[in-house]
Amino acid sequence: MRHRKSGRHLTRTSAHRRALRRNLAQSLFEHGEIRTTLEKAKEVRRFVEKLITLARSGSLQARQRVIAILGDRAVIPAEHRDTYDGMTRSQQARVLRARSGRRMRTGVVPAKYNKKKFPFVATSIVHKLMNDVAPKYADRPGGYTRIIHVARTRIGDNGNVAILQLVGTEQSAPTDVRKSAGHRRRKIEKRVRYLKTGKRPEKSAPAGGESAPTPTA
Repeated sequence: MRHRKSGRHLTRTSAHRRALRRNLAQSLFEHGEIRTTLEKAKEVRRFVEKLITLARSGSLQARQRVIAILGDRAVIPAEHRDTYDGMTRSQQARVLRARSGRRMRTGVVPAKYNKKKFPFVATSIVHKLMNDVAPKYADRPGGYTRIIHVARTRIGDNGNVAILQLVGTEQSAPTDVRKSAGHRRRKIEKRVRYLKTGKRPEKSAPAGGESAPTPTA
């Protein structure tokens, strides 16, 4: 029995769960939303909420604590991803390791270090959390994320899929989250009409205004 034991094992070892939480949380801070299974989303949500609460103070101690819990890695800003994808591997490596700050990657290279004239450089995921994500929730006491259930299950194991999203970063509602009732209602109306009149609905004429040729024997 699992009395007084919170959390989910997710069929993984403790080290694997820790790496999974870190990777999903870093992807969430980078993109604003991630799509994963429902159980993983519920587990990562607790982890992300604690990190944002810790990062809201903005102090050096909080930054060091976030690095110890979350880890750190370089990410490409959204406005430069297309340019980054068009670079060669050597250019991508130079952009990722370019010096952009004394203690953390801020995404801006000082002029005296930018001898190779990099158009942009990578930024730190911790820097993005501390300077971009956490300040948005300065007046919010909690509830920084939301879980949206997706109607379609995962192919293969039929697992429940969900979208974990930062509150305030959504642009538009996902189209496949919940099927609208309009299509179902139209199908029902067609069936009722067919039962009443006994006539099938006429199909629209083919493009071009010409009728389709009738097959000959």
